[in-house]
Amino acid sequence: MRSQVPVQASAKQRLDKWLWFARLVRTREAAARLVAEGHVRIDARRTDVPAKSVGPGDVLTIAFAREVRVLRILAIAERRGPSREAQLLFEDLSPKGGIGPGREADNAAS
Repeated sequence: MRSQVPVQASAKQRLDKWLWFARLVRTREAAARLVAEGHVRIDARRTDVPAKSVGPGDVLTIAFAREVRVLRILAIAERRGPSREAQLLFEDLSPKGGIGPGREADNAAS
């Protein structure tokens, strides 16, 4: 059974803060750096502004060092909780098996 997380379904939050609350990065500084370096897209638009507001319904494409993840934001958290709570904040839309070096050809052949 999934635990309940205090979320706000219609609110907005800074992108770097949401990435940290969702436990996609270890620190808020790392989240800000990831965004500032241009590795994040919001609804297919590249952004380099860590303070950009995001909310439920937004789709993020995040290019990590070894994989690309596509996530739909489902909710905004009030705090950085445990992993189980963080998983309730988004829906993973990434292709099965992920996208990464050498995987693009495998997905295209399917």
